[in-house]
Amino acid sequence: MMLKKIVCSIIALLMVNFATVTLNAQKGGDSKTGTASYYHSKFVGRKTANGETFSNTKYTAACNQYPLGTYLKVTNNKNGKAVYVKVNDRIGHPKRVIDLTHRAAKDLSFTNSGLANVTIEVVNSDLGQRRILAQTNDEGVSDNTL
Repeated sequence: MMLKKIVCSIIALLMVNFATVTLNAQKGGDSKTGTASYYHSKFVGRKTANGETFSNTKYTAACNQYPLGTYLKVTNNKNGKAVYVKVNDRIGHPKRVIDLTHRAAKDLSFTNSGLANVTIEVVNSDLGQRRILAQTNDEGVSDNTL
């Protein structure tokens, strides 16, 4: 009986901790710096970690640092260009902080080099959705499903 109470307490504590991390990530203000890469075209059409079909024309990203569904502002530290993306997948490369779509990498001007030093900032979902929509509309393309 005592063991059951201890196990239940541990599970409850973990659930509260996970909820706190998720809420903090989606509120905004958290930032990280590291190396960004972009998806190879062979992943087009495959399912992402959240079940969406991957497209290199959307503003999405793979990242292990934040919960799926988190909106991020990604800034190329070399040229100051920034894009907004939604985390919908997990990255398999341990030395990268984020893997962007080709479209996002092109907007950040690092498709020729393949890698970029970036700063990632969490933004709230309302701002993230609005900025992704604005980025999409700026190019006259409206295929970016959120």
